[in-house]
Amino acid sequence: LDDPVMADFMNNLVPINQLAEQSPGFVWRLQTPAGDATSLRVFEDEFLIINISVWESIEALHQYVYYSDHTAFFRRRGEWFSKLNSPAVALWWIPVGHIPSADEAKARLEHLETHGPTPWVFTFKQRYTFEEMLAAERTRT
Repeated sequence: LDDPVMADFMNNLVPINQLAEQSPGFVWRLQTPAGDATSLRVFEDEFLIINISVWESIEALHQYVYYSDHTAFFRRRGEWFSKLNSPAVALWWIPVGHIPSADEAKARLEHLETHGPTPWVFTFKQRYTFEEMLAAERTRT
């Protein structure tokens, strides 16, 4: 993260995180006392960083990611990050008040990679509703 190639990414973290926090539907984001999560390591690959946020709805998150000032920044991700051969984004439903952990996010990403989108973990392209997740849980028990 201290490589000069990453400077523009690192210099924009604070405004992009502030934009998220001020966006409709934002609830929470993973951060250290320093205000970001770039120092957290969950994966064996030390170059992988994690970003977790909680939103009131998929639509609110989608609006922020693809239709706010975040979009131009997001489109530049190829300048800073290599394309992964595994999923980089996982979405899942949580109960109100639940704060997801980094280990929980890692488990969801691994499940997505192994099984593809399911009601337990999915993507923007293949979404499942909260009701579909509940139905899937009922049939599992």
